[in-house]
Amino acid sequence: MLKKMPLESAIGTQLAHDITEISERGFKGPAFRKGQTIRAEDVCRLQRLGKNQLYEIRLEEDEIHENDAARMLAEGLAGTGVIYDESPSEGKINLYAAVDGLLTVDAATLARFNRSGPVMCATLHTNTPVKKHEPVGATRAIPLVMKRRVASDARDIAGANGGVLSVSAYKPLQAGLVITGTEISQGLIEDRFEPIFTRKVRALGGVIGGCLLVPDDADAICQAIRSHLKNGCDLLLLSAGMSVDPDDVTRRGVAMAGADTMHYGAAAIPGAMFLSAAIGDVPVLGVPACALHFGTTVFDVVLPRIMAGFRVSGEDLAMLGHGGLCRACRQCTYPSCSFGKG
Repeated sequence: MLKKMPLESAIGTQLAHDITEISERGFKGPAFRKGQTIRAEDVCRLQRLGKNQLYEIRLEEDEIHENDAARMLAEGLAGTGVIYDESPSEGKINLYAAVDGLLTVDAATLARFNRSGPVMCATLHTNTPVKKHEPVGATRAIPLVMKRRVASDARDIAGANGGVLSVSAYKPLQAGLVITGTEISQGLIEDRFEPIFTRKVRALGGVIGGCLLVPDDADAICQAIRSHLKNGCDLLLLSAGMSVDPDDVTRRGVAMAGADTMHYGAAAIPGAMFLSAAIGDVPVLGVPACALHFGTTVFDVVLPRIMAGFRVSGEDLAMLGHGGLCRACRQCTYPSCSFGKG
């Protein structure tokens, strides 16, 4: 229950809620904090903020303050690998990645949560690579005071499947590289794929277990794959040989090496001729030549999922179509964009 008090009568009392200030210089935040004691010298500033009266909150047994409600909501929303502020501000709590990894969002449960009452949560796109301590979502209770049951029901909806947001840490996979191309294996041109693969794998916490240069020959590709598997590699990356040219035999070499599953083609540009396969428990990614010319391709969308322990199916590659058209920005900001996150 809220009891209105004239501003002068509020001197000596404690604020029941944060009071926000929006300055001409662009600042937006609490000018006064919940629990702060109002002094006589605060009156003029409060009036400039449009406050001519304040409110005393007398909570009923079945009611809860916005900050306490926000803590309750964050508890339900935060899954594995997600932490949140212990001190909410203005009824809002931010949620953060606890580790470097891949953010996943249960979008269906998030929608149910946001429809459950006067509560809200906004998140980054699912499948976004994130850094430790990076904000991944925010939640708040909309009213200053709400029914405790409403907050607890929303929390239970969010937490029913282990939380709406989770961050899966990258695994230190050992990647074996197979660089295909007769012109490269013969030393006629310099390979440019190995440094790209190495940089991107290491950026996600992986290591390179070896790099083999092989001609456009299915048998040679097969033997290179088997050599990496024998040496304990738990991820295989193959370059080029993915187009419709009859000399492009990378897929055949992967099949000969014992691929259990193989999906060729991804609904995204650049990288439409991407290959995703598996030999036992070892994922195999075939990267088309576009990765030499574009800083971000389907490879950059799929690799974090593999490094976080997920597998990529044909359905996953098809679902990339919504949001799968790179805008070829002059300054690439991936993963802070929509590419591959539809």
